[in-house]
This record gives sequence, structure tokens and C-alpha cells, in this order.
Amino acid sequence: MRVLVVGGGAREDALSWRISESASCEAVFAAPGNAGTASRGINWAIPATDGKVLARRCLEERIDLAVLGPETSIAAGVGDRLREAGVAVFGPNRSAGRLESSKIFAKRFMQRHGIPTARASVAHSLDTALRALQERGDGVAIKADGLAAGKGVVVARDRESARATLGQWYGPSRVPGGGNDVLVEDLLEGRELSLFALCDGERLVPFGAACDYKRAGDGDTGPNTGGMGAYAPPCGFPEDFESIVCERILEPLQRGLVAEGERYLGALYCGLMWTKDGPFVIEFNARFGDPEAQVLLPRIEGDFAALLRSVASGKLDADAVTFSPRSCVGIVLATSGYPAAATPIAGLRPNVALPDACRMFWGSSVLRNGAVDASGGRVLTVTATGEDLERARARAYEGVRALSAAFGAYDLSYRTDIAKGSCLRS
Repeated sequence: MRVLVVGGGAREDALSWRISESASCEAVFAAPGNAGTASRGINWAIPATDGKVLARRCLEERIDLAVLGPETSIAAGVGDRLREAGVAVFGPNRSAGRLESSKIFAKRFMQRHGIPTARASVAHSLDTALRALQERGDGVAIKADGLAAGKGVVVARDRESARATLGQWYGPSRVPGGGNDVLVEDLLEGRELSLFALCDGERLVPFGAACDYKRAGDGDTGPNTGGMGAYAPPCGFPEDFESIVCERILEPLQRGLVAEGERYLGALYCGLMWTKDGPFVIEFNARFGDPEAQVLLPRIEGDFAALLRSVASGKLDADAVTFSPRSCVGIVLATSGYPAAATPIAGLRPNVALPDACRMFWGSSVLRNGAVDASGGRVLTVTATGEDLERARARAYEGVRALSAAFGAYDLSYRTDIAKGSCLRS
């Protein structure tokens, strides 16, 4: 099988790696790819959102399966273009992808189909947003409707900070992701959980879970980011959490998709808050998460490429892979100032000796003259597996120390508390 991975971040590096390890994979390509994908296949200098050019190149290169990585590809209709050209695609079409690309669409979909989610009001201007704020208590979540690279959500614990955020969004900063529409939601309290599912158009089947860390600083402080680390499998949740999510969220979601004429093919990310009343949906993503994919994929055993192809063909073969019982921890290293700034850096060593059971996945980058030039922001993710969470965490931070020594001149930052005491948190 000849497989194309669309995208150029650490998630796509991890996908490329796991696909290349599959018995059914003959060759792997990436568009545009990065320094990591270039080490195991061929990168195409084509933007991840250019469906027309990607479709033409797929036919020229006899691609059997295209795997959509980033949300921007799905929102741009790349899956639609590739399917029109006769290419099998793991990833939803643009219409079904609105579960991620429009938070307002997703909220209304959940309300229509009885999926538990926070009460929310839609606002189209500062005045309507402030009125929605008056209807609520102190704690709210303010969400931009469109895609905002993980930076379109602000948790405001009091009305003063909420008003300040809305004033910025409808003033000098503009609403993240563009447009004028926002959600003002009741604030959910509990523990966050990311559960993945695979959908072949007829079935939605759970496919692993993880816990991620979105805030920039230790102790969940600072602004929201695209994600600073993750661990899998989750701990501290009910043993039957997957069956609970299936009953309350995945089953009504699949019924809703069918009722509304949507044939969803690909991965669905359910961002959940586990409250005293069980799981509530915070958000949906129409693809694997980043950095969650980086801790999910190292635990997979079997023919991952065959699994993705079975989903794309509408005949999910859930037995193609299994999950190792081992834990995995991932830590993101970012350039100083992230997420407010993404300063490019050049001349990084492409290969750094890491401890056993450690791996590194490159973010947006290119391999040039034997060195890596990174575009800035989240530069790479270090992962490690272990017999339990504590050992995986220790190994991952050993890997971080090795990379910090190798890249010391670049002042890369990271959180020091990923997976720390995770099972003991309330």
C-alpha cells in the first residue's frame, strides 16, 4: 500500500512513523511533511489545504490511501477533492468536519441529538456576548466559532476577566480564527479526558484515550495552546468509562450523523469533561489530536495502515491492531514566547541520542543541509513508554534533558508537570 499523510506537524510525523511500520505499507509520503517524515519517505512541497494539486499528485504517484492530519485540511475540503479523484481517504468530508470547524454547528448538533454538553449562548457581537454573560454566574468559557489552532478558548473565572476577553476579541485583537461569532458557555468542572473513536460511516468504535495539557505553564497556568503534553492510557476514571461514553455520547452522535445524512469516515476526537454527573462534551475534533496522537500511536501493535484503509473503505476491521498495556508520556518542547510568538530557529541536529523507549516527533520543520530548520512554536514532542505511568514519565523527562542539552542554545521551553500525580487528582 502506498500511503500519503497530509500535514506537517508532530502528529503527522507520528502517523508517518506508525504507518511505515505496518506490514501492508509499501511506501509513505507526506505533504508538506517535515524533518521527521523526510527520514522515512518522500515529502511533497504541496500545502496541506490544496486539494486540487494533492489529488493530481496522488493519481500520478498511485496513492492507495490518504490520511488527513490537520483540521485545516478537513475544513478546506481536501477529503472531498481526493474522493472525487477516486482516492481512498481516512478523514471526513468538509460537511461532517463542521463538528470541529464550527463550534456553533457542533453545539447545535449536540443539542438536537441529546448529547451532554454545557449550556451555551451564541453571540454575534459584543453587545449580544455581554448580554449572554449577564445570564450566567462568574465562571464561563468563551469560544471562538472557527478554527483557531487551539487558541480560541478562554476560561474566565469571573465576569471582569470575561468582559476583558470579549472586549479584546471584538476590539483590537479580533475574534480568533476570524468572523464575529462566539459561544458563551457555562463552565464545566471536573477532569478532562480525550477519547478517540473510529467511524466507517456506520459504526463509531472507541479507539484509545489520553489526557492532555493545554495550558502553557506548570500547574495549568498561562494561555491555552495547541497542547504541551499528554499521557495514555488515562487513569483515575471509572473502569467502564469507555462504555459510559459509548452510551451517552458516541451512540447518539452516530444516530445523529445518519439522521442528518452525514457519512463520517475517519477519527473523531471527543474532548470531554468528566463531571460529578459523568462525561460532557467540551469539543469535537475531526481527526487525531496533537499531542495525543504522539502518545496513542506508540502503544499500537499490528497493521495500522490496514486499519486506516478499512475505515476509509467503510468496512472497519477493529482486529487489525491492539493496544499495548504499557503507558506512554509525551512532552512538547516549544520556542520561547509560545503561544504568543512562534520564532523560527535553524540548525538543529536531526538525530539526538535518546534513552531507551524514547522517541521524538518533529513539528513544523524542514531538513536542510543535514540540519533541521523549525518554524517555531511547538518544535517537537518527546515520548517514552514504560511498564507504568511513573516509569514512562521518568524516561520521557530523561529524553527532554538529552534534547535540552543538545539544543541548549535555543532556549526551548516545556512543562515540568506532565503526568505528575495524574492518578491522584480529583
